[in-house]
Amino acid sequence: MREKVTKRDEEWRRELTPQQYKVLRRKGTERPWSGEYNETKAKGVYRCAACGAELFRSETKFDSGTGWPSFHAPASPESVETETDRGLFMTRTEVLCATCDSHLGHVFDDGPAPTGHRYCINSVALKLDSDA
Repeated sequence: MREKVTKRDEEWRRELTPQQYKVLRRKGTERPWSGEYNETKAKGVYRCAACGAELFRSETKFDSGTGWPSFHAPASPESVETETDRGLFMTRTEVLCATCDSHLGHVFDDGPAPTGHRYCINSVALKLDSDA
């Protein structure tokens, strides 16, 4: 397992774009169908835009029709962590980068086989490494 990445808020602000900071560090959400990776079919590894940790692989990506990149499983069980999100007057399961605790999106139980999960992830939280 990778060592935890911890930085002060001003370091994150310097290193991330304003949109990345809003999503990754302040638990924001990009508009549906606006993200770079929503319709991407390229092969590779999706890494955390904040710390570079491997999060998802292209072979688990699918078109959920929701407007955000969706995956049926993380790259490994240790890649992401989840916690309960009770914001917006509902209960959801938030997905976080296990290495730097950045907000990635949410996971739902309406995905395809083999897992039945839909990891609905903000494009701005990801960086596609097509050389991996």
